[in-house]
Amino acid sequence: MALVDLFNIKKQYDIKLLLDDVDFHLNEGERIAIVGQNGCGKSTLMKIALGSEEPTEGKRVVNSNLHIEMLAQQPRFDATLSVRGAILNELAELKTAQEEHASLSLEVANDFENKELLTKLENISAFLDHHNAWNLDDKIERILQEFKLKEYENRLVISLSGGEQRRVALASLVLKKPDVLLLDEPTNHLDVYMVEFLEEILLKEKFTLLFISHDRHFIDTIATRVIEVENQGLVSYVGGYRDYLVLKEERMKSLAKTHGTLLKMLKREEEWLGKSVRAREKRNQGRKARVFDLREQAKKNPTLIRKMQVELEREKKSWRGEKGLSKRKMLFDLEHLNYSIANKLLIEDFTTRILQRDKLAIVGINGAGKSTLLKLLLGRLKADGGLISKGDFSIGYFDQHREMLSDTQTLIETFCPDGGDHVDVQGKHMHVYAYLKTFLFPAEYMTKKVGQLSGGEKNRVALALLFTKNVECLILDEPTNDLDIQTITILEDKLIAFQGALLFVSHDRYFIDKIASKLIVFKGEGIVEESYQTYTEYLDIEKEMKELSSLEKEFKVVEKEETNATSKKQTKLSYKQQQAYDNLPDEIEALENKISEINTCLYDPKCYEEKGLTTLTEELALIEVEYEEKTDAYLEVLEVFEGLEQRGEN
Repeated sequence: MALVDLFNIKKQYDIKLLLDDVDFHLNEGERIAIVGQNGCGKSTLMKIALGSEEPTEGKRVVNSNLHIEMLAQQPRFDATLSVRGAILNELAELKTAQEEHASLSLEVANDFENKELLTKLENISAFLDHHNAWNLDDKIERILQEFKLKEYENRLVISLSGGEQRRVALASLVLKKPDVLLLDEPTNHLDVYMVEFLEEILLKEKFTLLFISHDRHFIDTIATRVIEVENQGLVSYVGGYRDYLVLKEERMKSLAKTHGTLLKMLKREEEWLGKSVRAREKRNQGRKARVFDLREQAKKNPTLIRKMQVELEREKKSWRGEKGLSKRKMLFDLEHLNYSIANKLLIEDFTTRILQRDKLAIVGINGAGKSTLLKLLLGRLKADGGLISKGDFSIGYFDQHREMLSDTQTLIETFCPDGGDHVDVQGKHMHVYAYLKTFLFPAEYMTKKVGQLSGGEKNRVALALLFTKNVECLILDEPTNDLDIQTITILEDKLIAFQGALLFVSHDRYFIDKIASKLIVFKGEGIVEESYQTYTEYLDIEKEMKELSSLEKEFKVVEKEETNATSKKQTKLSYKQQQAYDNLPDEIEALENKISEINTCLYDPKCYEEKGLTTLTEELALIEVEYEEKTDAYLEVLEVFEGLEQRGEN
């Protein structure tokens, strides 16, 4: 059943035509990925489907009762709400439905022949079923944990970073489960473990989904269909990302075959047009028009076929992983490296060497210290302990803030600051127009100022500029952010061809698997380890190890219970347990008062402006950790005490 129908949609901004006479249908249970170059109209198509943007021409047909929601790029929250409060605020309708269901169930139990009550109960039950909202409290707890929001649940949501606020908004939407969910780059600001959880819940809850993503692994896992926006039209491919590549290649071959037939037909018609006197007759004007139409098709098809060939060839390049270490120049030598920030241990006793032509991906959970390692290598931060020895070599650095660009310069000034119109790129002397065309920039962009470009376009400029520098080592921090898939495959092509060393931070599993020959994995709490597996293999093994560890813990619990049953029972609290039992309640109460005091201040703008929002939130985080530790300790000793009391031994 179609939930969203778009018919004959045309969308034009001034002279720029994005969509031309396109049809689009989203059926219940489908998960459709929209792909295409940046600026081709992906977000516009999504907004038209949402109803937040009107097409220039065409019709949108959606049931008025359909509930469609979209993840905002920059969510807005009530300034007075905590993280948990913001989520609960979004789930108010579901919470009310739960309460009504409980109330109606009692009424029906007392008056089970009342048809009106039964109908109401059935309707509310169906609503809760549809949104899978029966165990909502458990789901809230799990999503707070998985999205790393649990530690912030009592903080004002507006005090979080932009990425953290987006996670709060995403958590709310996933828990609400609207009839149709629209997601624009949902994996931005998520680490790989959060992405895996998001994949799990979207599949398990059977969402109807329309999404834009450059994360090819995410598309491959989630999508039931891929829609490509191409030449103002839509091309549909059934399946995930790998299916899309196979079907696109088949389409390319079919286009090539059709083009061959077209050329033969055109040749025959051109001969008729050139030689036949009848071509001048009025009744043959239609045939003449057909010849001209064939000419236009013949001009257009090779460009499209060649474009598809280039994109597919980039994807089909063999994945690189250098085996065996010939004698190579040492670039960085790290010995027993240690680094902490704000009492948080990021790197503890880490030792490694980085050699010429190494391709290293730095991966792991958000906030574990990945970007910090890059800054330590660049000399922008000083280690707390250990040694970083650096050889004599040049570095090219790409960061998420694009610090190498000036908004006031045009593209031609950026690439040719000393005049001229040629650049050197990895040993080749190229015209700047031709070079920037490989990064999907048309010639008219040369005179545009950098400040006029979108975030994705600025990233493309920064990356293109990086490859014009004669460097022996590239250090890249989240290079695929804000890039479309076509640009990412171009970047992969350049990085595979790069003869120097490469160190990059990324969460893009597909990109990492294709480029990296080695992983540096940040596990959290200062633990950093190395692996020569692909990232996908590493994550699969890590998942298996966690499952085994969980089984082992369950076994140990059972074993301990059996041992305790046969061993001598404890007859009274130990001295240490007695001290904890006597003192911890007062200490916990004092911490609760302090937490309440800070939270009250965080709700009062005058108070948190005076004391400093950052200072307050950092202090709160530390106190909450101490509170949890002491509460856990007290609950443990209380359990022992109650057990002894039940047996009359205390």
